[in-house]
Amino acid sequence: MTHDFLGRLRVVESSAFIAAPLAGLTLSQFGADVIRVDMIGGGIDYGRLPLMPSGRSLYWTGLNKGKRSIAIDIRRPQGRELVRALATAPGVDAGVLLTNISTSWLAHESLATLRPDIVTCTIQGNGDGSTAVDYTVNCATGYPAITGGATPSAPVNHVLPAWDIACAYQAAFAVLAAVHRRRSSGQGAELRIALSDIAFSMLSHLGVTAEVELLHQERPSIGNHIYGAFGRDFGTSDGRRVMVAAVSSGQWTGLVKACAIEHEISALEASLRLDLSRESGRFAARDAIAALLEPWFAARDLREVAQALDAHGVCWGQYRSVPELLAHDARASLANPIFEQIDTPGVGRHMAAGSPVRVGGSARAATRPAPLLGADTDEVLHQVLGLDSGAIGRLHDAGVVAGPERDPTLAPGP
Repeated sequence: MTHDFLGRLRVVESSAFIAAPLAGLTLSQFGADVIRVDMIGGGIDYGRLPLMPSGRSLYWTGLNKGKRSIAIDIRRPQGRELVRALATAPGVDAGVLLTNISTSWLAHESLATLRPDIVTCTIQGNGDGSTAVDYTVNCATGYPAITGGATPSAPVNHVLPAWDIACAYQAAFAVLAAVHRRRSSGQGAELRIALSDIAFSMLSHLGVTAEVELLHQERPSIGNHIYGAFGRDFGTSDGRRVMVAAVSSGQWTGLVKACAIEHEISALEASLRLDLSRESGRFAARDAIAALLEPWFAARDLREVAQALDAHGVCWGQYRSVPELLAHDARASLANPIFEQIDTPGVGRHMAAGSPVRVGGSARAATRPAPLLGADTDEVLHQVLGLDSGAIGRLHDAGVVAGPERDPTLAPGP
């Protein structure tokens, strides 16, 4: 479901992979008209796993909900000129390009000759323009050496593309900030966001770089413990596993009371000469605290654990697979208003998430399913560029543009 906050804003998106499409999705979920420029037959990520039997990508359709698609052969000069015309089309809330394709014909300075107040946002791998993806950036952050029980010689990669996600939301925010400034000043903007800058700036924000620079120490690899406080996973008697977090003083007090280890904790404080009411003290004593808690969890099944932890306001969660999540967790179901049922061409009817932002008193519009390639070609060419049916037909005949009939998941061959 979407919020109608940006209904006048038109964004032309030419992109692949995660960061740029997710930025476009975010803008569309707040009401922007996001027009995807797609290659005829699909780009490099159109067939990315997981795939339906039809060949349609659940990855691609998930990231491109709520958008319109125009299929253009951008290898041809006439196709490139169409994209440039779309990006620079007139309108007070048009003239916005979102891309992760660094090419001269989409360069800001070139487009600005057609529309001086254009806003362009280009997502890069590295700030110098060289190639990088989330996985090749993450390996340089130091996190794979401290994830789980990793070591520098045996790193552990996490599977969440965290830097792509953070980059996407930063890009969406930056685009809106630039558009806001343009409305008052008439000034365009060239925005460049490097995936590596997102990662390394976050290391700064979280104190990781300063820790090395000022304290001359590195983060230890501590398994599933939470760094700087107390938190860890525990197994129950029925083979389930839960994560417990005691970061705040209230969470810590609730955990100690729920597990009835007040006396043991007092004795531990005295023996270790640590103040366990402080996060730093709990972190230093994490192994000893976990040793006190393990028997309590191991002696109870999940139902008993949940009742006791909930009764004392403990912050905890259950480890689940995605099938278990969908079957048992209301947060990932239609009971949660961020989800709805949509019918995606080539995929079928399924649950899909809209905007995760809950706006009080604001009605949400239904999410538009991801389009087939070129589903909106004729509509966009007519509405945005003012082409009549004859001109559009000639572009089709010349193979410069295409409609959904050329989507390879529906029709074989050109």
